[in-house]
Formats: sequence, C-alpha cells, structure tokens
Amino acid sequence: MASLALAAPRRVPRWLWAVPPLAGLGLVFLYPMTLVVWQSVSPDSGGHDLSGYGTVLSSAGFRTALLNTVWIAAGSTLGCLVLGFVLALVIAFVPFPGGRVLSRFIDIFLAFPSFLITLALLFLYGTVGIVNGIWTDATGAAQGPLDFLHTPWGVLLAEVTYFTPFVMRPLLAAFSQLDTAQIEAAASLGARAPRIVRQVIWPEALPALAAGGSLVLVMCLNEFGIILFTGAKGVTTLPMLVYSKAILDGDYPGACVVAVVNIALSVALYGLYRVVLARGTGGARRAGA
Repeated sequence: MASLALAAPRRVPRWLWAVPPLAGLGLVFLYPMTLVVWQSVSPDSGGHDLSGYGTVLSSAGFRTALLNTVWIAAGSTLGCLVLGFVLALVIAFVPFPGGRVLSRFIDIFLAFPSFLITLALLFLYGTVGIVNGIWTDATGAAQGPLDFLHTPWGVLLAEVTYFTPFVMRPLLAAFSQLDTAQIEAAASLGARAPRIVRQVIWPEALPALAAGGSLVLVMCLNEFGIILFTGAKGVTTLPMLVYSKAILDGDYPGACVVAVVNIALSVALYGLYRVVLARGTGGARRAGA
C-alpha cells in the first residue's frame, strides 16, 4: 500500500495552468505595450523623462487631432446606432423577400476590410465617381456637385457605412430572442407600431445597443485605414498623428506619446462601458427579483 501511495502522480497546482496563457499574453501584447510606453519617456536627447508628454500634449496639432478623433468617433457611433437600430427593426420585424439573405450578408460584411468600403464610396461619390459622372454627362458641366469624401463628412459617412453592421449584429441576435407574443398582445390591444417599439422592443434592445455602440466607439477611435484611403489630408486624428510622427517625421518618442494617449482613451471608454453595463445588469436583476 505504501508503494502504491508513493507511485501515485502528483496533482499539478491550478495556478500553473495560468502560466502558458499569461506568458503568451505578455509576449504578444504586454511586452510591445511596455516598449511603446518606455519609448514615450525616452527622448532623442537621451535619458528618461516626461518632457515629451509636455511638448506633444501642449501642441496645437495634438489638440486638433484629439478633437477630430473624439467628434468623428462620437458622430460615427451615433449614426451607427440610429441607422443600425432602424435597419435591424426592418430586417427582424418587417417581412420582405430576401430578408433572411440580407441578414446572412451582414455576417459576411463584418469580414470586409475597411478600405474596401472606402474604395466603393470613392467609386460612387468621388470627384470622378459614378454619381458625378452621370451629372457631368447629363448637364455638360466640367465637374460634378459632389466633393465631400475628402472632408470630415466623408470620413463620417465611410465610418457609419462600415461600422453599422457591428451594431446590427447584436441587435438582430437580441430581437431573435424577443417573445413575439408580447408584440402580438400589444398590437391586439390597439398599440401602434411606434408605441410597440418604444415600450416592448426598445427595452430589449438597450443591452445590445450598448454592446454594439461601445465596440463601434472604440474601433472608431482607433480607425486609420478609412481616413487614409479617403485622402482626407486635412482630417488628422490620433492614429493619423501617430503615423505622421513615426513615418513622416521620424519622431518615434512623440509618436509613442500620442499612442499612449490613444490607448489610455480607449481603455477608459471600455472601463466606462463595463461600469454602465454592470449597473444596468444589476438594476435589471433587482427589478426581476
């Protein structure tokens, strides 16, 4: 019996199972992030200090980039929430031919690269795009009336077009779980469509809207490809400022400072989302109890 007890294999401590994923996370994510933060406090003059932060944060270019980043991200998120909610309502509750195919297409659309959507908009609404071409052919004018894709409004349109499906997908999933008996009961009692949406569908859609909207907001804050491919040279955001400082100016410490600020802003928004979501879930549980 004693020999059997000695031969029994030892149980591996549970904390050892956390070592491989933590090591992979540290190598792939935390180590590069540490290098960025370290470079941001390592000016070209030598040594380590926070002078780079003072120089970058006090510059007019950084303030402009920060303002552009915030308002474009907020405007794009608002547009995606409104458009995504309306489109998801139509797809989920208004029967029409091809509705199921359109719902499946949304899943495919999520895999499209952002620059592809931007190129499509350029073909449609660019200065030499289809719409302007039709206008010049019909009127004989030298150029068409549309020339907005190189402006902040063009960036806003491209981001709303690309990111709206990221709001629609969780909404459609939430609507598929909605008990249609509630809608039928409300309709049988004489409630019109706006009231049904406001009192029956809207409360069920709020968690999905919060999830999709927070995801879109974070992605818009860090979007780079859309702005680059629209050619909006006068629209400088924080990711564009990182690119400009690192690639065009060779100012790697300054680029890392902007990158750290951009990361901090994204993490802060994600933390706010988690707090709001936790409070909303806790309130719903208390109400259900």
